[in-house]
Amino acid sequence: MPTIAIIGAGPGLGAAVARKFGAEGFSVALLARDQTKLDEVAAGLQDDGVVARGYAADVLDPPSLEAALQRAADELGPITVLQYSPLPARAYLQPVLEMTPELASEALRFSALGLVHAVRSVLPAMREAGNGSIILINGGTSVKARSGFAGTSIAFPAESAYGEMLHDVLKDEGIRVVQLVIPGAIPKLHLENGIDDVAERIWELHRSDGPFRTMLIPLEEGRE
Repeated sequence: MPTIAIIGAGPGLGAAVARKFGAEGFSVALLARDQTKLDEVAAGLQDDGVVARGYAADVLDPPSLEAALQRAADELGPITVLQYSPLPARAYLQPVLEMTPELASEALRFSALGLVHAVRSVLPAMREAGNGSIILINGGTSVKARSGFAGTSIAFPAESAYGEMLHDVLKDEGIRVVQLVIPGAIPKLHLENGIDDVAERIWELHRSDGPFRTMLIPLEEGRE
């Protein structure tokens, strides 16, 4: 059974993506910091017939992240799809004149370096199989800086650059590396089926080849 690992899994988008991929025959590894909350999400998914387990990890603690991904692969099967979608801390949403080097460094570790560690954990098995998907979920500051959201305006473009480079070098190996930009809070985007529409779009990105970046809606229609 193929496995999707969702980094930054919670009861919202993470659970919706888990339900979609679970319905398509995937087992689901849920990764976030709080094991209790992960177990609650996993239990709800299991009630719906999805094979799901939670693995506590912190993207700011690379050994915990790498260990969690390895446990997931050992227990559920090789990770075929990696979704990197940890929710940035509110501290990163600082005005640019209040941004400190320490906070900028942490934002980069959270978004860009966390992704690097995650990719290096799952990519060898994907390359050996000649198949896989790495899906980045980012807000609008990944493509348009905003002075009131300095941390993500610094870190998301770095994450995007790494993802786009991976897209370019891996596309001929059967591995899709894509980014879905969601320029605003999902409940405010007026999607017909809400969060399930986002999960469906993520499934489509996994299933098809295409450009690196996809906008969920046009940038000018949403907000970070």
